[in-house]
Amino acid sequence: MIESKGILDEPRYFGKVSRDTGQATKRQITLIEREQIAEHAATLGLESIPPGAVRSNIETSGIDLISLLGKEIDIGEAILLLYAPRDPCAKMDAVCQGLRESMMNNRQGVLAQVVRSGRIQIGDQIKVRMGAPPGPIAAVERSSS
Repeated sequence: MIESKGILDEPRYFGKVSRDTGQATKRQITLIEREQIAEHAATLGLESIPPGAVRSNIETSGIDLISLLGKEIDIGEAILLLYAPRDPCAKMDAVCQGLRESMMNNRQGVLAQVVRSGRIQIGDQIKVRMGAPPGPIAAVERSSS
């Protein structure tokens, strides 16, 4: 993870700048919970949805990401700011018809900005920063970094 840029060489978001401001965009990393993916699979009558299929950079377990919007989290050596719900794109229906609709209304993961550079890897713990009440520590299940 590179501060204010995203995952090094990740083609969708790394180093993108806003056409309006010329500044780095905040959309640098996407995260979603494996539990949420499992709920979508069950709703759609699937046994499972494979890791990586929903195109999120990081898949987690044991943490409610939507409840942490506006908070910073530590993952491995990096710090991320979770700033907005992710908008599911039409490519979700290529995974399974109806997945995009199932992912609406805060059931699609979050967008994050890299606040501090650092390496992350599968199994890293996720810890909430900024004086948030203590909660469960989650783990990274899948990462494209």
